[in-house]
Amino acid sequence: MRRFIPVLHGFYAISRLIPIAMTVALSTSKLAELAATIKTWGRELGFQQVGIADLDLGEPEAWLFDWLAAGFHGEMEYMARHGVKRSRPAELVPGTVRVIAARMDYGPPDAAEPWSVLNRPELGYVSRYALGRDYHKVLRQRLQRLAERITAAIGPFGYRVFVDSAPVLEKALAAKAGLGWIGKHSTLLDRKAGSWFFLGEIYVDLPLPVDAPVTAHCGRCNACLEICPTQAIVAPYQVDARRCISYHTIELHGPIPLQFRRAIGNRIYGCDDCQLVCPWNHFATMTAEPDFRARHGLDAPGLIDLFGWDEAEFLQRTEGSAIRRIGHERWLRNVAVALGNAPPAPAVIDALRMRQEHPSALVREHVEWALAEKVDKSLELV
Repeated sequence: MRRFIPVLHGFYAISRLIPIAMTVALSTSKLAELAATIKTWGRELGFQQVGIADLDLGEPEAWLFDWLAAGFHGEMEYMARHGVKRSRPAELVPGTVRVIAARMDYGPPDAAEPWSVLNRPELGYVSRYALGRDYHKVLRQRLQRLAERITAAIGPFGYRVFVDSAPVLEKALAAKAGLGWIGKHSTLLDRKAGSWFFLGEIYVDLPLPVDAPVTAHCGRCNACLEICPTQAIVAPYQVDARRCISYHTIELHGPIPLQFRRAIGNRIYGCDDCQLVCPWNHFATMTAEPDFRARHGLDAPGLIDLFGWDEAEFLQRTEGSAIRRIGHERWLRNVAVALGNAPPAPAVIDALRMRQEHPSALVREHVEWALAEKVDKSLELV
């Protein structure tokens, strides 16, 4: 049985509520014409693809409950907080009958080649989705403009825009809308675009014609399972977030479990390994969105420099970025682990010692671990 988890990019309450209301009736032909026009408008607004889904999420709902029952969500208690509202859109927003799903490419064309960063332990690796402006804001604004265009064309109708802003099964809805299939790594895949894209939704009370799902094309490939540094993909389509580096470096608030620290390597915010090895990403197109271009040199930053940021500099360098959500304390925690995995150079040891008396017990604990790793690595070299 296939299983999935929602993508570990976070949970943002930023959507604007437009109450679902009675909409003027449109004929079947007018609804079909409107659906086609919505897709055209979506492309004009910068989305690479727009599709329309119905609300039947019975199978994904079963996957979700199995995933939660297994405890694979870890400390992400919000995943279980809303009951069936996540898998039954009309219970989240009464009156909803369709979901408009949209995707937008984010692969930054000007960023350092990912493996070249991952293979240099003195650098820090930031997941490619977080190198530019916070995608929640970008997609939410575009989807709002799309809804306003629909309003201008047909008059007031009921809708609500979501971009990681409520309990929504965004990948399952996108798959139903024909935007791709959920791969073995639990990320949505498209044959022509790979997986380097964001998703957003508009819940609507318009009975628009729906799009057909696409067939899956993972075949016998298990590259994503084999590459995962922490073996978080415990079976095809089944991800245990408690083992996932994205979970540890973004979602987890406390100490990173000792058993995973060495495997984290120099990944300081998220992890892209399963996407980097996916054959379908050979066909991915880099983004043309200026907002998603790499900023502040975070595509290949030096770990010692990052560890030297005080809170004010962290906030300044991550302004408008999804990275800011983890805060300065967890930023230092993550970088300390990466420095613990770096070669035992004197500059690395000096940088760690500068944080030994940090006010945060969380930071101090990870610094002490990193310094102990330096001793171990030095002994290995003798």
